[in-house]
Amino acid sequence: MSQQQWRDRYAGALMNTFGPPRLVLTRGSGARVWDADGREYLDLFGGIAVNALGHGHPALVEAVTTQLTTLGHVSNFFATEPQVTLAERLLALLGADGRVFFTNSGTEANEAAFKLTRRTGRTHLVATEGAFHGRTMGALALTAKEAYRAPFEPLPGHVTFVPYGDADALAAAVTDETAAVVLEPVQGEAGVVVPPRGYLAAARRACDAHGALLWLDEVQTGVGRTGTWFAHHNPTLADPVRPDVVTLAKGLGGGVPIGACVGLGDAAVLLEPGNHGTTFGGNPVACAAANAVLDVVEAEGLLEASDRLGKLLADLVGEPEQVVAVEGAGLFVGAQLAGENAAAVVTAAQERGFLLNNTGPARLRFAPPLTVTEADLRAFGDAWAGILDAVHQEDA
Repeated sequence: MSQQQWRDRYAGALMNTFGPPRLVLTRGSGARVWDADGREYLDLFGGIAVNALGHGHPALVEAVTTQLTTLGHVSNFFATEPQVTLAERLLALLGADGRVFFTNSGTEANEAAFKLTRRTGRTHLVATEGAFHGRTMGALALTAKEAYRAPFEPLPGHVTFVPYGDADALAAAVTDETAAVVLEPVQGEAGVVVPPRGYLAAARRACDAHGALLWLDEVQTGVGRTGTWFAHHNPTLADPVRPDVVTLAKGLGGGVPIGACVGLGDAAVLLEPGNHGTTFGGNPVACAAANAVLDVVEAEGLLEASDRLGKLLADLVGEPEQVVAVEGAGLFVGAQLAGENAAAVVTAAQERGFLLNNTGPARLRFAPPLTVTEADLRAFGDAWAGILDAVHQEDA
């Protein structure tokens, strides 16, 4: 069946929440995917930073297959070995005592964290302009983009938005009524925006001064994306900081839906029996997948690879004169273009066999699998200037 035939069926069966699909993809291997017409693409987007191991990694396939043939879904009336093991591993990687609540996605992890903050007895939250924390009502209340918020207001909560990276504005917004400050260590949906060094530490100080929780949304940046297990551990991005809450998803399951809300220290016990729940969160198959991802990241040296290959990617992306700025860490790179033609660049790249993502009219976000190879990136680098030149000529 052709691309167009699949698109027609899609339009007739699915809600129009995403608009027409760019492609109909039928299979993948490593960092490459193929569409319904048999065309091959290098995926430099990674399913929005989800496919940490690319497609078809044998360890992930084996873990899911073995678990599914052993024990599938059991609900949270019961515990399973993959669930307990994964929670212990996440706490060990975070290097702190705490407790984990598993979910199916990043927005659900943030929804759980939102409810957790209410158990402080306070309702005020501080979030940032440019932030994205999800599309459920609670998570959306913390997401600054007006186009996302407006159709669904009034939204829950008493939320103050401050400019991202402005430590003074953040400190001024935190009061004795503030339950939590929620921050992305690197803003993802905004196009991989890195705050000034010391920003997270300043947020920690502001929280401590008023008894508020520091909640770090690592949904996009966690599990090796920036070259360390968590972005707030990355010495090139931030001074050491101790969060009270960390939310995770995306790369954690390597393509299998799973999220986690991790409470650390006193925040670990704020949610009590009956306060929150989930049917599928902590599913043993999803937890087995996440354990396999952690195994592979460690065994194959993907933290080091993310750091090394991310520097190469940033260098390649920044070479053409049409790119005026590049920032990020590891395999999480944002590029600012000279003109507001990012959507056209994405289209031109796709026509040449590369899948990219634009987060704004002049901003691109790169988040390839952590298993992407140097040869893959250099192949993109060889084509990159030509892609930008083609768009420039069309604009002219």
